[in-house]
Amino acid sequence: MLTALGFGMVLTFMYLIMSKRMSPLVALIVIPILFALVGGFRNDIGEMMIEGIKKIAPTGVMLMFAILYFGVMIDAGLFDPVVKRILKLVKGDPVKIVVGTAVLAMLISLDGDGSTTYMITVSAMLPLFQRLRMNALNLTCVTILAGGVMNLTPWGGPTARAATALHVDPSDVFVPLVPAMAVSLVGILLLAWYLGLRERKRLGIVTLDGHAADWNPDLDTASDNLPTLADSEDTKRPKLLWINAALTLGLMTALVLGVLPLPVLFMIGFAFALVINYPDLAEQRRRIGNHAGNVLAVVSLIFAAGIFTGILSNTGMVEAMSRSFLAVIPDAWGPYLAVITAIASMPFTFFMSNDAFYFGVLPILSEAAGHYGITPVEMARASLAGQPVHLLSPLVPSTYLLVGMANVDFADHQRFTLKWAVLISLVLMFASLALALYPLAS
Repeated sequence: MLTALGFGMVLTFMYLIMSKRMSPLVALIVIPILFALVGGFRNDIGEMMIEGIKKIAPTGVMLMFAILYFGVMIDAGLFDPVVKRILKLVKGDPVKIVVGTAVLAMLISLDGDGSTTYMITVSAMLPLFQRLRMNALNLTCVTILAGGVMNLTPWGGPTARAATALHVDPSDVFVPLVPAMAVSLVGILLLAWYLGLRERKRLGIVTLDGHAADWNPDLDTASDNLPTLADSEDTKRPKLLWINAALTLGLMTALVLGVLPLPVLFMIGFAFALVINYPDLAEQRRRIGNHAGNVLAVVSLIFAAGIFTGILSNTGMVEAMSRSFLAVIPDAWGPYLAVITAIASMPFTFFMSNDAFYFGVLPILSEAAGHYGITPVEMARASLAGQPVHLLSPLVPSTYLLVGMANVDFADHQRFTLKWAVLISLVLMFASLALALYPLAS
């Protein structure tokens, strides 16, 4: 019963948002409530929803102030020199822009935080996509795939969860995975090149003059989180460029070192950024109001996702879904449980949170695999193959930030990126298998 409810709830939700019969915000709230009522959880439903919201509240606060912080930095012109430099390098070539986006996302993803990657990459590259009228789905696609692979570092969430769940050293999981990650990153660059070729064929190569702000806002699809030309003269702070850069670098350093919790860091950073760049109270209100729409769109989805995950987890649906999967695996497939885990990690981490998969499903799979001589380290490594697909899940808060800043529809992003995410996950899996089998062939 719970298994059917769990899969039914997730599939119904996905169908409604991908067919655009319901908005993600409404579906995240209404669908889990209806399925919980059908399952007979009427008396506990309120407590389940509050529990889910409590768990996701710090993420919501972090994203709210992170959007405001980077919004202020965009208004002040912190990224204008970066965009101007990139404009000179790419010379209006869509291929170079998409490949450059992938490289930038890979480098920033080294900090292990997807939200930071999305905010910096989109802030720097979206103006170029708008200037050339390129499809922003190419931007969100290569950015999220780069983050999905680079987030497998030991300080990233998935590897740490897998190692913790199976009580193994994260470095033992990560180090043998590095060559397979490198192959996957090459695959992403090739994909970026292909997507750029499609855009070049559609748009041609545009002649640019190297100035980031010299485009007509009436011709471009302006994102809510970017300042328009009409107010750019009032918001730009070129004299404070190095102060803003130092503040941002300090914030990123504190983030990596874990000096304070992320929500607190971004709250403090936003307060300093606002006071330094816009000391006038009326202008501060205008800057906050300029980004309020983007903040509301993202944060409302985050808290709505808390209701979805709260009901999915606390009703026992997640546990029932994982055990039903194990029940259908024939005993003869036991020696191949590592490969099965790698393949299964794609749908499972899409349908449930990383915590639910790594702490609920993976230990059961690993225990079963141990009877066939498969070590916990190998199982931990196999479980990471599905991470590029996982980031497309409606249960991942940072994905709403990505699509919100790029001003693209969540369902459109899923439809555009899903096939490529599966491809990169398979590349990661097969590269890992080839590298594991190589000593036997030598």
